[in-house]
Amino acid sequence: MHEHGTPFRAIPSPTAQVDPQRFREGQRITWVSVAVNVVLTAMQIVVGFLAHSMALVADAMHTLSDIFADAFVLWANRKGAEAADAEHPYGHGRYETAASLVLGLLLMVTGTGILIAAAGRLQNLDALPAVGIAAIWAALFTLAAKEGLFRYMFKVAERLRSPMLIANAWHARADALSSLVVAVGVGGALLGFTFADSVAAILVGGMIIKAGAGFAWEAMRELIDTGLPAAEVARIRATLAATPGVIDLHELRTRRMAHQVLVDVHIQVDGRITVAAGHDIGEAARHRVLAAHPEVLDVLIHLDAENDAR
Repeated sequence: MHEHGTPFRAIPSPTAQVDPQRFREGQRITWVSVAVNVVLTAMQIVVGFLAHSMALVADAMHTLSDIFADAFVLWANRKGAEAADAEHPYGHGRYETAASLVLGLLLMVTGTGILIAAAGRLQNLDALPAVGIAAIWAALFTLAAKEGLFRYMFKVAERLRSPMLIANAWHARADALSSLVVAVGVGGALLGFTFADSVAAILVGGMIIKAGAGFAWEAMRELIDTGLPAAEVARIRATLAATPGVIDLHELRTRRMAHQVLVDVHIQVDGRITVAAGHDIGEAARHRVLAAHPEVLDVLIHLDAENDAR
């Protein structure tokens, strides 16, 4: 056994990277989002022009941007499902992380756009054009469709533990709030409260920016290899320490790979046993972690003699 430890299983099995069912479900919910956004965009543009609602037309452009976001998610989901290769020995899961960062930034841009538009409307209340009642029904229909899409996508994304798909689901919620702003604005205009839509837009814009910043920050934390929370690390430590033959452990490190986790640890074993026996203990510890913690993709074990804490 080497003085400073013997690492093994440094490269995860490529087959462990690919989950065809997860890939298919991610693709399916995104295609559903594409279909809904195409229908809503066409409806909003037609009704917006016929009802003289520029707010509804602007919301249509917002919905149109989601189609491009969905296309990006489809690409990232496909790339993330690719197996490990020579250039990416740990797989392509970080494509999803990068997509989460982009979608988070997109949410922030969306919220900022709503704030700017709302400020402009507050300064030109007298210039707002009269709108038809059809705009309200179109906005309410869009609101219901987007909220339903959000709930469907969020439920599936949480089950798949995909930050990218969760971010895309929240993008649908941002659109639902945008449609709510349009409905409030049209309703307020018909009732004589022309400022209502702008005030609501400012509140919603702030909420969207906050949500986007949260997603972008979490993606950045993963990209700079931030470790798991202390409680999760403690559970993994307990699993390793309970392995027969493990005397102690140190330098337990963790990092996320999209929806999964990579673990690196030094375990101490009796220095008088053979290398083969030490290897068996290490493999036993590795398999115990994989069995007890489904989110862990692989564990890199370094074997140290009992009196070697380096």
